[in-house]
Amino acid sequence: MASRSCPVCNTPSSSARLFLSESIDRSKLSGFSFASRKTPEFMRHRLVQCTHCDLVYADEPPAAEELAHAYHAAEYDSAEEADDAAAAYVRAIGPLLQKVRGRASALEIGTGTGVFLEHLGRAGFARLVGVEPSPAAIAAAPAHRRDWIRQAMFDKSDFAPASFDLVCCFMTMEHVRDPLAVARSARELVRPGGAFVTVTHDWRGLVNRVLGSRSPIIDIEHLQLFSPESLRHLFANAGFEGFDARPFANRYALRYWTRLAPLPLGMKRAVSSGLEATGLARRKLSVNVGNTIAYGIRGD
Repeated sequence: MASRSCPVCNTPSSSARLFLSESIDRSKLSGFSFASRKTPEFMRHRLVQCTHCDLVYADEPPAAEELAHAYHAAEYDSAEEADDAAAAYVRAIGPLLQKVRGRASALEIGTGTGVFLEHLGRAGFARLVGVEPSPAAIAAAPAHRRDWIRQAMFDKSDFAPASFDLVCCFMTMEHVRDPLAVARSARELVRPGGAFVTVTHDWRGLVNRVLGSRSPIIDIEHLQLFSPESLRHLFANAGFEGFDARPFANRYALRYWTRLAPLPLGMKRAVSSGLEATGLARRKLSVNVGNTIAYGIRGD
């Protein structure tokens, strides 16, 4: 398997430092291994840290064809969490929407059920388009959203240049083989004055550094993990202006936070049962777990 250079700054992997060694039990892989918001499996590719831009990445990732098959076959069972995530993104993106010049059209890469597109429609965006590789996620979408969603891996050639005012990519940049190509494609697709916005895990976030290899972000799905510094390099190398990145809190039900917790399985089941029995499982809690929202503007 050929080793790749850093997918953000192209620094050769020979100069990178080892971050975590590979840990994959292929007998445990299932349709949920590449599903969103799953129970953590704590499997991972070999990860290295770029000494130039601070990106953590798999230097020997799976082939594009293998990834396309994995996401096509992925299961979906996270509708409630997707709705909660979309609500958090809407709150976080508010200041950016005041800077976007137009609201004629928006594209979301990795749209899932299209719930965030629905929020953008309420915010005044007239044309809504989503790209999603998982048929299971699209099947879980309400019928009216399915008309907005294309079942495919993202390909900029499917769209006309400068045809969107906003391109969004939430919790997806970790999953693609070439995040810089996605960011550059987004710049081509947004009109002058339009924006590209991402939500990514921050491997330097306090929670993730404390948990180390037991953090839910250390996962076989993730081909790279960002930090504010690597995001700055990503947006600059893609040609965006006005870059900004900041942490924000996610708001989920206690049952989901428990699912993510790095607890022994027996203890996790006991806690989950207790939450369900007491009626607390649905109680929502906002926590900053080390996620970052970042955006850049396309200049004139």
